[in-house]
Amino acid sequence: MAVIEKIEYWLTLPIIEVGDFSLRLADLASAMGIILLTMLASRVLTRAATLAAKRSRARDQNIYVINRVLKYLVYGLGTFMTLSVLGFSFDKLAIIVGALGVGIGFGLQSIVNNFVSGIIILFEKSLRVGDFIELPNGLLGEVREINIRSTLIRTLDNADILVPNSDFITNQVNNWTLNDDVRRFTINFSVAYGSDLALVKKAGLEAADKVEHTLKRPGLMPDVLVRELASSGVECFLSVWTEGALVKRPGLITSTYLTAIYNSLREHDLEIPFPQMDVHLRK
Repeated sequence: MAVIEKIEYWLTLPIIEVGDFSLRLADLASAMGIILLTMLASRVLTRAATLAAKRSRARDQNIYVINRVLKYLVYGLGTFMTLSVLGFSFDKLAIIVGALGVGIGFGLQSIVNNFVSGIIILFEKSLRVGDFIELPNGLLGEVREINIRSTLIRTLDNADILVPNSDFITNQVNNWTLNDDVRRFTINFSVAYGSDLALVKKAGLEAADKVEHTLKRPGLMPDVLVRELASSGVECFLSVWTEGALVKRPGLITSTYLTAIYNSLREHDLEIPFPQMDVHLRK
């Protein structure tokens, strides 16, 4: 009994006393227990929701949104219960809300803005995990996570970048795979003056035929066009459409088509021009 009494004594021993507020060791232990249970409940519920959604053949993006919202709700409820155990009186909620309003006005405005922007992105589905996007600075990358404050982007160099959620709401972002994974690539190349342009077009289309990623559908057929009569040669470009995972690897796609074009031009004895300069000497 003495041991039990000592434990009860230590559990009821006040750690902090400020006016009418008293924080006991038992309250602190209960709060930590609630936090651990909240984390466990979040994992269990999100896994259960994922399994249920997959059985109903829900889309991956819908599963992701459900998991995120469920996680926010569980953590919000856990925070409320933790504060209650620690002795916060919610009948003074107006004072707390007022203090939060002042905090938001001075220092938390960007955090709240990013949180709300993240919720908008999740429900609007303008940005989804797996999308291939182009940022305003020209950086290309794949969306890996949409978190409370920021979105994780993995670039083509395998670098992870955290972009504030508000940037996707206020700035123009190019989402290459929003509605589908079909994308057009423009492959630039040059031929020397005097080349037969009909033969150049034939060589370019043959090069496109040899690349397995080339789409050939109504309205998505490859084509070769003249872009410019430049100083050293005729600037052309091959317009092709591709789809699938390789859309997220534009460097590999461009290299593949350039290699095919180079080989096709050589097969047809078409010259690739070098920079030239004419020098006239006066006596």
